[in-house]
Amino acid sequence: MSLGFYIIMAAQFFSALADSTLLIAAIAILRDMHAPMSYEPLLKTFFTVSYVALAAFVGPFADSMPKGRVMFIANAIKILGCLLMFFDVHPLFAYAVVGLGAAAYSPAKYGILTEYLPHRLLVVANGWIEGLTVAAIILGVVLGGMLIRPEVAQALLAFDFPFIDTGIDTVPEMNLAVIALLYLVAAVFNLYVPDTGVDHKPLKKNPVYLVHEFNHCLALLWRDKLGQISLAVTTLFWGAGATLQFIVIEWAKAALGLDLSKASMLQGVVAVGVAMGAALAARLVSMRGSVRVLPLGIAMGVGVIAMNVVHDMRLALPLLVVVGIFSGFFVVPMNALLQHRGHILMGAGHSIAVQNFNENLSILMMTGIYAVLIRADLSIYWIITLFGLCVAGLMHMIKNIHEANQREYDSLAELEELKRH
Repeated sequence: MSLGFYIIMAAQFFSALADSTLLIAAIAILRDMHAPMSYEPLLKTFFTVSYVALAAFVGPFADSMPKGRVMFIANAIKILGCLLMFFDVHPLFAYAVVGLGAAAYSPAKYGILTEYLPHRLLVVANGWIEGLTVAAIILGVVLGGMLIRPEVAQALLAFDFPFIDTGIDTVPEMNLAVIALLYLVAAVFNLYVPDTGVDHKPLKKNPVYLVHEFNHCLALLWRDKLGQISLAVTTLFWGAGATLQFIVIEWAKAALGLDLSKASMLQGVVAVGVAMGAALAARLVSMRGSVRVLPLGIAMGVGVIAMNVVHDMRLALPLLVVVGIFSGFFVVPMNALLQHRGHILMGAGHSIAVQNFNENLSILMMTGIYAVLIRADLSIYWIITLFGLCVAGLMHMIKNIHEANQREYDSLAELEELKRH
């Protein structure tokens, strides 16, 4: 891999690190406000709504200029969201602004891989980017958990720049200042992201045209036999992954007696497993063999249900790592296959925007359902059971659809062979 690839990775790492740390900081602010518990999963809802609402526009926007410039603009929007939270705007609305930046960032982040690298390296590159993103999530939740610990927070607040009054006097303000600094580091790397030399399409001014074009791309990818499978898998994975973040926090409190600071570390444990699974997939799975990993999605759902019988940290840690490994191993090849098919069918930015629309619609639905179940005071153990059964059942259905598609393809190939003879 060239230097440009590692610059892309560094930019993504610091941006994802800040996103992850900010989630823990926002949860802590909500708890300080004594907001209802159902507001916590709504953070993810407000964050992802931009991905869905602006899906028709962020893809063409990402394809209209060099991807590094798009990433820089998106990071600037994330910093604005951080500042809004710093100046006491409600965390849900401030986090929605950060989500707006993330929605613009994502098509550029993934789209540049298909522009910059040959398709034979896409699984490896996705293994790198997913592994590094997960590493950023791990460090982000750990950093977020550490920053809200009283001893760490007080030590940082006691530090002052000579002759400068920063105006940072509370733990939430200090957390947000650290996070804004991480976004600034990512923005600096964005300035050095290489221009791939790919021709950029002028951004159409007519929103009706953009919506029509997006709907065409959406239908095109869902009709494609390989595209529909990879899109269904990644859509389910990201919805389930976002919900699992909140499930782990609540489960850690109920089953292990952990507070937010320590429970956030368990999110990092799942992320360690995802990073391991992503690394294994990059090494062991080719683009051609990517669909063979589908059964691992079923195993992931079963692994989540097993959380119900675990009440000991010595069992919890390996179980969460295994759930993460299954997740990372099956999603990385699917992501690479989806990017490859999308790039062939419609172009990098447009295909990533379609992917984001589906994945984040799934996040909105699944975290929304979770918020409703929490609001109804349903036991976390029942929620875990329903969640695991839903993931395993849907993955089994996707696997069956792929096998039916494969039989149809084999029958057509056999018919063509008979016609030739």
